[in-house]
Amino acid sequence: MFGPSSPLIENYLQEAGFWHVTTIGRGCKLDPKLISALIERWILETHTFHLPCRECTITLEDVHFQLGLPVDGYAVTGSVSSTDWGAVCYELLGVIPDNINGGRIKMGRLRDTFPEPDNDLTELKRIFYARAYILEMIGGYLMPDLSRNLVHMRWLLKLVDFRAVGELSWGFAVLATLYKEMCRATRPNKAKIGGCLLLLQSWARFRFPFLRPRVDHPYTFLLITRWNHLASYVGIPTSLEDIRLLLDQRSKAQFQWTPYKDPTIRVVIPDEFLQNPNVWHVKVPLVNYAIVEMHQLDRSYGRLESIASSSLFFITSSQPLINRLSSHEGSHEAQSGSSSFYKSLSPYGIQTPPPWVMQTPSQSLFYKGGSPSQHPQPDPLPKEPQPPPEADPRRNLARTRRRPPCVTDSDRHGH
Repeated sequence: MFGPSSPLIENYLQEAGFWHVTTIGRGCKLDPKLISALIERWILETHTFHLPCRECTITLEDVHFQLGLPVDGYAVTGSVSSTDWGAVCYELLGVIPDNINGGRIKMGRLRDTFPEPDNDLTELKRIFYARAYILEMIGGYLMPDLSRNLVHMRWLLKLVDFRAVGELSWGFAVLATLYKEMCRATRPNKAKIGGCLLLLQSWARFRFPFLRPRVDHPYTFLLITRWNHLASYVGIPTSLEDIRLLLDQRSKAQFQWTPYKDPTIRVVIPDEFLQNPNVWHVKVPLVNYAIVEMHQLDRSYGRLESIASSSLFFITSSQPLINRLSSHEGSHEAQSGSSSFYKSLSPYGIQTPPPWVMQTPSQSLFYKGGSPSQHPQPDPLPKEPQPPPEADPRRNLARTRRRPPCVTDSDRHGH
C-alpha cells in the first residue's frame, strides 16, 4: 500500500474526491475476531445486523464521515467486456504491464512501476502517478478482493478525467462492495472476506463503546483515522466467545445510534460534508458495476425518535436514483440472497425490490415470537407424513456454528 500522497499530486486527488481518503494509511490493524462476530449476525435479505438492540447497519452516513468519499454522484458502472487492458494501461498509466491476468494486476507491480515522484516529473507523468495511487487505494483497502493483492483494471477506466471522477458516487460503490462481501462471508464454506473491513471495524467501535479501545487523542477527520493512533485495549475482549457474549448482553443498552452528534466529533467534520444530510437517508440500490445491493436505512433507523420520519425518503420512478443519474449501462446481478424479491423496475433499468415486509425468521437468535392472530393462518389440510424439516436457506447459518475468524491480510502479515 502506498504511503502518504505526494504534494505533487494533491490537486489531482482533490479534484477526483480522493484527497481525504489518502490519510487512512496502514496504521490500523484489523481484528478478525470482531469481524467474524459481526458477520455471524449479518442478515442477507435486509443488509442489517440482528442484535438485541434491534436491527442496525452500516450506512452512507458512515461512509461519508469515516472515509470522506462522495455519496451523491453518478453510479460507478459500465461495460468492461472485450477490453484491451494492455492498451488501456499504456494510455492511462504510460506502461504496459506484462502480468495482467483476467483484467487484474498485482499491486506490487504498481509500487515498483510508480515509486515516489520527484519534482522533475512532467505533468503527464504526475497524472499517471495519481491514477496509479488511486488504483492502489481502491484495491488495497477501499474495495479489495479476497486476494488483497490484485486490483482490477476496470477502475482505471473511471480515472480518465479527474473532474469526472469527482462526480462519481464512490461511497455507493464501497458500501455496495462491503455489503456483497459480507453476504458472501455468511456461507458455511467461506473463511475469507473482501471489502472495506476498516470501515466495518471502525463502524463497530463507534457504535459499541464496550468494543472501543481507549485513544487519548483528539478526534480528527477522517474519523476512521482515530484508530491509527496509540490505543489502550485494556478491558477490550480479545476472544471470539467474549465478543459474542458482550454483543448479546450489552448492545441493547449501550448501542449508540447517533455517535456523530457528539459535539467533539461534529466540530472536526468539514462543513462540506454536512451540506446535504438527506442523501444519507435514502432507500436506494447501491450500484457498483455488476453489484446491486439495497441501502435499507428505514429498517434500522425508522424506529429512532431522534430522526424524524420526514428525513427518510424513498426513491420512486419519478425521482432520481441519486443526485445525478448515470447514463452508463452495464450488467447487474441481483441482490445477494433475495433475487426473488425483485419485481419492479428502477430508474436505472435494474430490478428493485418492493417495500420490505420480511420479519426475523423464527429460527433467528433474537426471534421473540408472536400470537397466531398477528398472522393469517391457512385452512388446515389433512395430515400427511412429512419429511424432516430443512433449514431455511435464507438463514445465516453462521449463527449456530463456531466459525473460524475471518482471514484478513493484516492478520496474515502481522500489520
